[in-house]
Amino acid sequence: MTRTGNGEISEKSFSAKIWGALLSFSRQRRLLERGDTVLAGVSGGPDSVCLLHFLKSMEKRWGLSVAACHVHHGLRGAGADRDEKFVQKLCGELGVPLFAARVKVRPYASRNGLSLEHAARKLRYETFAACARKIGAGKVAVGHHLDDQVETVLLHLVRGGGPAGLGGMPVSRSLEGGRRGVTLVRPLMCMTRADVSLYLKRHRLSSVKDESNESDVHTRNWIRRKLLPLLESRQPRFRQHILGLSEAVSALKLPSQKNRG
Repeated sequence: MTRTGNGEISEKSFSAKIWGALLSFSRQRRLLERGDTVLAGVSGGPDSVCLLHFLKSMEKRWGLSVAACHVHHGLRGAGADRDEKFVQKLCGELGVPLFAARVKVRPYASRNGLSLEHAARKLRYETFAACARKIGAGKVAVGHHLDDQVETVLLHLVRGGGPAGLGGMPVSRSLEGGRRGVTLVRPLMCMTRADVSLYLKRHRLSSVKDESNESDVHTRNWIRRKLLPLLESRQPRFRQHILGLSEAVSALKLPSQKNRG
């Protein structure tokens, strides 16, 4: 991507590489369609900030109605409180209605014999579905990108998942608990983590940092921080190979794929 004399990213290069890719991806996969009411899951991290800004930017062009939902999991104390306030401020600046919810992950995980990570994810998606039904949204958008896909496939391999797990996360699926046909969509799955950073820089957007992402206690973090760099030191195109594998498996439409991600 070219840069101007002062080091800023040129509008032409940005549009060609990132903005154009986002538009094309959503159109081709029918992730976003004219007149959709879309609820964005917004944590305050870089991916969700990028997602919300993109959706808001497309609101007039595609006749979208955009709202946001932030889920406070009650796990990170002051850090989680900070994230909630950040999302409130961001949505206020963008003019996006925000629905903030608080869930009790620890008791839920204990009652159901789940890990905190699994319990948080389950409650988060249940909250998204309930909020979507409340406002009549047919789509719930989340900010997963291509690097997340690579990490998800490796996570399934490490944990010994079945063949369908090699397909990673589908770009769209029916949202669990969606009584009115709510669909979960991932409009950023054509972008890398580096693309997201570029998007935020281009639009001068800030985000919050989840300190838990720096800990290797969680297997996904260990994969991102330790395993992937090691594999890429031997095979620089390892990510592309994994993505090719996930696309090939997804094309097989294995019966259990609808329950992934």
